Order: sequence, then structure tokens, then C-alpha cells
Amino acid sequence: MTAARPMPTQDDVLGYFDTLSNWGRWGDDDELGTLNHITDDVRLAAARAVRHGRSVSCAWEVAVPGEMERSTTTCPCAADMPGAENMPAPFRNDRRWGFSNERLGIMFHGNTITHVDSPCHLYWDGTMYNGRPHSLVDAETGSAWAAVTAAANGIITRGVLLDIARVRDVPWLEPGQGVFPEDLEKAERRQGVRVQSGDAVLLRTGYGRARHEAGATSGFTQAGWHASCLPWLQEREVALIGADTPQDVQPSGYDDVLMPVHAVSLVAMGLWMLDNCDLEACATTAAELDQWDFHLTVAPVRFAGTSGSPVNPIATF
Repeated sequence: MTAARPMPTQDDVLGYFDTLSNWGRWGDDDELGTLNHITDDVRLAAARAVRHGRSVSCAWEVAVPGEMERSTTTCPCAADMPGAENMPAPFRNDRRWGFSNERLGIMFHGNTITHVDSPCHLYWDGTMYNGRPHSLVDAETGSAWAAVTAAANGIITRGVLLDIARVRDVPWLEPGQGVFPEDLEKAERRQGVRVQSGDAVLLRTGYGRARHEAGATSGFTQAGWHASCLPWLQEREVALIGADTPQDVQPSGYDDVLMPVHAVSLVAMGLWMLDNCDLEACATTAAELDQWDFHLTVAPVRFAGTSGSPVNPIATF
């Protein structure tokens, strides 16, 4: 599918780092970026999107083994564990309780695990959002700027699902197919919804269906947002974008800009991202209820200094 509007050239896309920049918009010390669009009034309005009381997850289960390394300890009777004799008497004497616990190791960035990207995840020419140098990210302590802990109070807003596969009447978009502003607006018209300031926009390409049915995992060729959507997202004052792929259509179509949506969004706009969502239950529920907006809750884990977090976004209709 080709877009009706002229496609931005590579020079246009490189210019987005200036023309779409939010540096200084909310102050020189701002680390929230587009999350500033989520005001108290926006959160109150999002609560009014709950009209049925039904909630669904928009995340994939993290596979073990595979995406997560896990070491599980199980102790059927805690009083028999080594060192129990040195514990207080109530611990030693109660012989009926046991426990299990885990030590987890996970690399959440990539193409499979549902996660949020904070602005410090990407640099452009060695610079992060709001003009901060990459040197603020230390190998031992992590990032001192725009880490995921900037969203410690959660991302709570109205979510809007734009089901592009449904609009194009295909089970899923093929790898390499981009989504353009015309697709977004056609989905709005078909679904009877309009993206507003402070919204989170979740883009369904249908890749989740392919992954469920065929076990497909995204390689480096994938459907997703085309760079031409970036001015649209800025104009609508979108707070957060998500997709059922790692966002950018690949190949991007630009030799010198590998991931324009990631780079311009995170570095210039401070636009947070939800990568690798599973939007199938969300899409099925939205179609059943004929409701394409919902209350969206994203609660990143407060990992100090990290560039993101695995998350379980919850859509409540």
C-alpha cells in the first residue's frame, strides 16, 4: 500500500530532529517528555472510558526457558532448611509452612518481550532527550537522566487501538509494510474514535495473530509505523505509542536512519514507547463491544537507572 501524502525524504526525516523537537518545551530539566500531555484532566477523562468493566492484558507471557532465565528454590518445610536452627523459635517450631522463590534474569529490550522504552534508551549523535549527553549513562549505575523511574507514578491515560489490519481487511500486515497517517485516519473514521491530546495510541498490524497461530517471531523485517506518522503524532499530542511489533517498519526506507520512529520519538520528542504488545485480546474485545478507546494502565517496575521495564499494560473497557 502506498500513502496518499508525499513521502518524507531522508532529509525531511533528519529534519524531524529539529522540527518535532520538544527540548525545553516543559523546561530544561524535564525527563517526562510527552507524558506531560497526561494531565489530571486527561486521567479523569480516561476513567470515563470504562463503560463495561472488562479488562484485558496487552502483554505477552514471558517464556521460560527462552526469554527469561529463572532459578527456583523450593522448600517444602522451612524448618528443615540449612541455618533454620539459628532462626527465632517461632520460625524453627512451625513445621507446617514452606516456600518457593525465584531469582530472575531478563533482557527485555528486543523483539519479543512487552516492555516500555524511556527516553534514555536511544541517543542520536551521542545525545539524549532534552540535550543531555550519553555520558550520563554509566555502566555500573545506569542512567542519571530520563530513566524509567521518571514514570514511577505510572502511565495512566486513555488508550486508543487503531486496528490497521482490520481496516485493510487482512489477517496481518506483511513484514516490511508500513503504516501511514492515512491508515491512522481511516481507522479513526471506521472505528468512530479520534486520537486526542494525552492519549496512548496502540497500533495493531496483526503480527500478534501471526505469532499466536504460527509461532512467528519478528526478525529484522517487520510491519510498523512509517516515519511519516511522526508529525501526525506530534500534532495530536500523543503521550505514548505502542505496537504489536517493535514499532518501526523495517526496512525503514531510509539508508542513513535505521529506526526513525524510535530515534525521533525518544531523542527529539521524548515520546515513550510500548514495544511488542499482544493486542489480539484487546482487538477482539474492542470489536465485540464496538468500543475502541479504553482506560490504559502501564506501571513500569522502578528499576533505578534503567532505560525501560518489562510491563503488563492493562486495557479496561
